[in-house]
Amino acid sequence: MTEGPYFSSASLGFLQTLASHNEREWFNQHKADYEALVRGPALDLIASFAPRLEQFAPRFRAIPKKVGGSLMRPYRDTRFSKDKAPIKLNVGIQFRHDLGKDVHAPGYYLHVQPGQSFLGVGTWRPEPKALAAIREAIDTSPIPWLAARDDGEFITRFELQGDSLIRPPKGYDKDNPMLEDLKRKDFIGVMALSDEQVLGDPLLDLMEEAFTGADPFMRFLCRAMGVPF
Repeated sequence: MTEGPYFSSASLGFLQTLASHNEREWFNQHKADYEALVRGPALDLIASFAPRLEQFAPRFRAIPKKVGGSLMRPYRDTRFSKDKAPIKLNVGIQFRHDLGKDVHAPGYYLHVQPGQSFLGVGTWRPEPKALAAIREAIDTSPIPWLAARDDGEFITRFELQGDSLIRPPKGYDKDNPMLEDLKRKDFIGVMALSDEQVLGDPLLDLMEEAFTGADPFMRFLCRAMGVPF
């Protein structure tokens, strides 16, 4: 386990080259480079971040395992996609809630991709029951939601992104003052990172500062979903 920097210009270079050679055969031939430049540094970062995460969000987990931990698989699920490229062009790291079973659980996220890196917080495509619970919490407790959504620490770093319904969700009136938030399918905040920030020594500090700044947002979502923060 190192103390950073974790990713190098060679890490980003590997991902850039992969974009031009996105085939399993090429990837398998360069697996040693992937391990040394991408997966190894990612696992080191996860291990190093674990004690920090334990301090500010003890119900979330940083698990440095190649499979079944915080590091997402490099292989894409192409079954339902027109894009059949087999390998992801990014590194995905999710520190999810200890009660979560998959990527839809509430969590903190680091996305590393040349020119497109970012930090994420919240829940992406929550399951129908969880989504309904979040919408109900927003509808019945709009003041706490607005306080979390518009918290100064949060909005100076994160922008709410994700997909939304075109029409009001079932059971909600089109004149509901919280309609735009009720229509959300995703409750995720995104903070862009430059390549320089990804490659710099202070990356863990930056992550910790940003994630702790999203505390009200994460607390609201966890409370709405009925899980402890």
